[in-house]
Amino acid sequence: MSQLAEQRYPNVAELVLSARELAAHRPELSTLRQVGASRAGRPLHLLSVGSSRRAVLVVAGAHANEPTGGSTLLRLAEWALRDEDLRADTSWHFLLCADPDGASLHRTPAPRTLFDYHRHFFRPAGPEQPEWSPSVLPPDRLPPETRTLTGVIDELRPYLQVSLHGTDLGGSWVQLTRDIPGLAEPFAKSAAELHIPVETGASDAAGWPVSGPGVHVLPGPGSAAAYPSLPEDARHTTWHHAHRYGGLTAIVEVPMWASDLVDDVAAHPSPVLALRGFSRRLRQDARLVEDILGEALPRLPLAHGPLLRAARWALDLVPGLADDWARLPPAGTSMAYINSVDAFGRRLPLRAAAMLLRVLDTAGDPAAPRLERLVLRWSDAFAERFRARWVPLEHQVEHQSRTTVAAARHARVQGD
Repeated sequence: MSQLAEQRYPNVAELVLSARELAAHRPELSTLRQVGASRAGRPLHLLSVGSSRRAVLVVAGAHANEPTGGSTLLRLAEWALRDEDLRADTSWHFLLCADPDGASLHRTPAPRTLFDYHRHFFRPAGPEQPEWSPSVLPPDRLPPETRTLTGVIDELRPYLQVSLHGTDLGGSWVQLTRDIPGLAEPFAKSAAELHIPVETGASDAAGWPVSGPGVHVLPGPGSAAAYPSLPEDARHTTWHHAHRYGGLTAIVEVPMWASDLVDDVAAHPSPVLALRGFSRRLRQDARLVEDILGEALPRLPLAHGPLLRAARWALDLVPGLADDWARLPPAGTSMAYINSVDAFGRRLPLRAAAMLLRVLDTAGDPAAPRLERLVLRWSDAFAERFRARWVPLEHQVEHQSRTTVAAARHARVQGD
């Protein structure tokens, strides 16, 4: 694929064009159709390969700032068209981009540094994220992207849904809504071959049972959340919608930049003190952004758009999360987990600052240069602290593709 050779992430229009070409090349095996529309009227497309009633659904673009999934989806579609065994008793279905409105606001075609990545950053507020909105909104207020996704699940009844996610800096891990025995081995093998660290203590899965290194299984009802302040609950997302048909969901995370600090299983010497330090730093960093926002807000237009909503959403998470880290016992005590929390604590105010910077830039606000220096300093410090190294795009895509196919094969055996 030319995009891979150029280390370039395709945009939604390019994904649709590539999918249309694939479907036209093998019309007896594949179809491309519109299955819904976004809040802004952008089409949501589903590419299908094969005709078996036993289905796998692959979702890309659920988070606008995680661009690898689009390239992976095309790679998987090509694989399914080429490999008769892969589609022998399974049809493959690919939702090209779950949030095309968000994708239109996040632009990272070919990042060189973390600052490049953040300079055009966008990640919607929780209620505007297609997969997460059911965890924070009542059913009658769900966005059309969410209703489209659940409608596709209702139609296909997949035995496996795979949601392609990613992280800016860290390692690879898998989250499962129900265990897939045997997945951990091919996942770890693929990561090792491609020199991608396995994130053994991912803070996103804090307190979850572990099926194998980097493979986490969502805890059942009644389990206490590791971070009680966070409004989202993974058990109420679209990930669980497949369960009503006997299916499950695998969330496959892959990094753009790798850090070998996230797979260290050794015990941290003082996890409680570390978390308290992260709590203080999180409050301080968020206050710097809040001060600039408070200064600039009277000068901004009254109609606040998705960038500002998302920045404020991120900042509003800070007080509760900082309290969780300072007050509660750690959900993990390994070096990997503490490093993952460190990364999360840097990421949250940096993202808020990056999105606010775009708002101030557009408005020509005099506070923009000061905020830009902050985003640059935090991006560089993040990369330096975690010894960031770029993961070639073809390796990101290959690892995510291999893990998806392994999940489908092992889940298929489990269902027999």
